[in-house]
Amino acid sequence: MRFPRALPLFAVVASLAACSAPPEKEPQRRQVEHQIATSPTAEPTPERRPYTIAFGGDVHFEGMLRGRLASPRTALGPIASVLRKADLSMVNLETAITTGGTPAPGKQYTFRAPASALTALKAAGVDVASMANNHGMDYMETGLADSLAAIKRSKFPMVGIGKDAAQAFKPFRRTVNGNRVAIIGATQVLDAEFIQAWTATDDKGGLASAKDEDALLRAVRQARKNSDTVIVHLHWGTELQKCPNQAQLSLAPKLVKAGADVVVGGHAHILLGSGYLGKAYVNYGMGNFVFYNSTPGTTGRTGVLTLTINGRKVLKDRWTPATIQGGIPVPMTGSARTQAVADWKELRSCAGLSARP
Repeated sequence: MRFPRALPLFAVVASLAACSAPPEKEPQRRQVEHQIATSPTAEPTPERRPYTIAFGGDVHFEGMLRGRLASPRTALGPIASVLRKADLSMVNLETAITTGGTPAPGKQYTFRAPASALTALKAAGVDVASMANNHGMDYMETGLADSLAAIKRSKFPMVGIGKDAAQAFKPFRRTVNGNRVAIIGATQVLDAEFIQAWTATDDKGGLASAKDEDALLRAVRQARKNSDTVIVHLHWGTELQKCPNQAQLSLAPKLVKAGADVVVGGHAHILLGSGYLGKAYVNYGMGNFVFYNSTPGTTGRTGVLTLTINGRKVLKDRWTPATIQGGIPVPMTGSARTQAVADWKELRSCAGLSARP
């Protein structure tokens, strides 16, 4: 600091004193800074509000459904409007994503679809899908490589499949209305001859296998640490058996104990019971959804399960019944819809589930 030559000495001293804050003011300044930093308006915590998540069943694009991929926006039919209304929506993609590869040897049914299948899911309002099922590697290692490449290119969220076990069990994560949601995909159903070849390991790509219960439960416990809602999507059950099998009844409570708030799955081609297991919500079978081979009254019965959730609490479930016509789900109306909802609720009678927590 420079001063005019004629400035009196007492003025110089006063000016120098003014350049530094009096020591007794420093604690007051620190107190004010602390108040600002800790003020509720400094870093507001998002208020957690209920959100909805909609689940559809098993989807593929074989046979008559392949042509629907030419118009992605309508590929899943009118049911897409129900999926789009939810904050999140999910289906099981029961097919390899490839146009090449070699069909799994000796397998009666093998499903594959081009990468446009992912475009169709996205256009229908689906936010995440699982490929952990007994058709996810129908075209073996080449099909797996193609699937992983298509998923990466499309940036469409997929669970239950990966370049190794860590990626296959890695949850999809999204924060919705302040809720940190984690979704894990795994399959309890694998053909005996393909279990080793299709299961992801530490150094091999494949599917997340629920047959390795310890690995699945570890993934759930890990997700529980930093999530508000933990959801496990499973491929499980016995084909055409309307009540859950022993493997399902054994695994569900273990998942809940590990920290799962919602367990949802499919595979049986028919609908199975849904309801509360303690405070958690369990669905034992979503049935077919977009599927070429469905019979009215049995495998053609389908729908969308919409859950309203806040944190760990499933506040409400809603069933939107539909019938599969021409391979796609068409929502029901009128008295048929009312009866279908009643029939769906009745399915929980043999599942050991409750209508309320």
